[in-house]
Amino acid sequence: MTRNAREVDVLVVGGGPAGLAAGAELAAAGVERVEILEREQEAGGVPRHCHHGGFGGRLDRSAYAWAPATGTAFPPGGTSGPAYARRGVAAALDAGAVLRTGVTVTGWAGPRTVETTGPAGLERITARAVVLATGARERPRSARLIPGTRPPGVYTTGELQQAVHLHGQRIGSRAVVVGNEPVGHAAAATLRAAGVHVVAMVTDQPASPARLRSRRTPLLTGATVTALTGRSRLSGVALRHDDGRTTTLRCDTVVLTGDFVPDHELARRGGLLLDPGTRGPAYDAAHRTSRPGVFAAGNLLHAVEHAGFAAQEGRAVAVPVLHRLSGTEEPAGRGRPVVVDAPLRWIAPNVTGPDGTRPTGDRFVLRTALRLPRPLLVVSQGGRELHRQRLLSPAVPGRPFRLAADWVDRVDPHGASVRVTAL
Repeated sequence: MTRNAREVDVLVVGGGPAGLAAGAELAAAGVERVEILEREQEAGGVPRHCHHGGFGGRLDRSAYAWAPATGTAFPPGGTSGPAYARRGVAAALDAGAVLRTGVTVTGWAGPRTVETTGPAGLERITARAVVLATGARERPRSARLIPGTRPPGVYTTGELQQAVHLHGQRIGSRAVVVGNEPVGHAAAATLRAAGVHVVAMVTDQPASPARLRSRRTPLLTGATVTALTGRSRLSGVALRHDDGRTTTLRCDTVVLTGDFVPDHELARRGGLLLDPGTRGPAYDAAHRTSRPGVFAAGNLLHAVEHAGFAAQEGRAVAVPVLHRLSGTEEPAGRGRPVVVDAPLRWIAPNVTGPDGTRPTGDRFVLRTALRLPRPLLVVSQGGRELHRQRLLSPAVPGRPFRLAADWVDRVDPHGASVRVTAL
């Protein structure tokens, strides 16, 4: 079947906060042909169905922020998710970027050539630079290997929010939320807004004062979901507790929250090197991937950070893209991999830049698999210590913490991998 072939200067794949910010920044910088592709019918990404405040304001620390002191689901300040999404779309269009929705990138036909399908039919688009901003998604029940029956009433947070806020669907009457990360509290708030009683929030993590607690919903810690029950409708969630007890919570709805993974299908199809920790593309502080001329930004790189951080990365990626277009880009291939030791799960960026470039916000983002009370982070290369930093608060699973980047100019570009250890 014939494909219409076109060329652009920069092609941005993904119309969420990172992609829209990248398109707006590049177009405002004078790049003539900036095109943003979004597979959904409406651009804006996850914020489109997050009907709470806190986006884009001083308190935009988390797209799923929680304010236990007030007992409310989200802090004041900023704007709602849908309004934030509309603002991002307007910024990109006002800057001169072209935004096309309902267009899916199906594969690659060259180093910087993609194949698409959409309302205009089949196309082949070649760009001088490509920015991947395809975001992240929550893993569904099938990927989490939860046994039991397969009744209706099982959601991820994204599915729940879309059902309630975008489609006005009726949910159930009694729900269990699996997860105690901020996104779990977002799910609980959405359920309450839909008139659903939240029976409990469940987490396999032990009780800890560092964990956020809902004042309106019981929190069951140290509990693992072992099965879902019910036929025509979900009837219960079976749990195994750390003390050996087993219980079943009666409910007709369960929301599986957190457990985000990068939406990396396009990156994988393109043969980009993936980081085993983040499961997104390996990338350096200049947002360069293993393929020359292909950049990445947002939660494709580190599922999942808040919308404001993703947008900040979208704006930051414009600088190295502009260097690429002007022929002043630093040579690739001289960066060293950055790896972490258990119980740390991953670090982003996970490749050092060749010129001492520091990451967005002048900090690296990390996650841990276990709670670490005020850990000492040690950065080394080939046995040579580059940096050490004591965190002032615990590092807990499901939440990001930061590592200062003032050591990157001491990395030997020809040396071993850089290693980060928590003591």
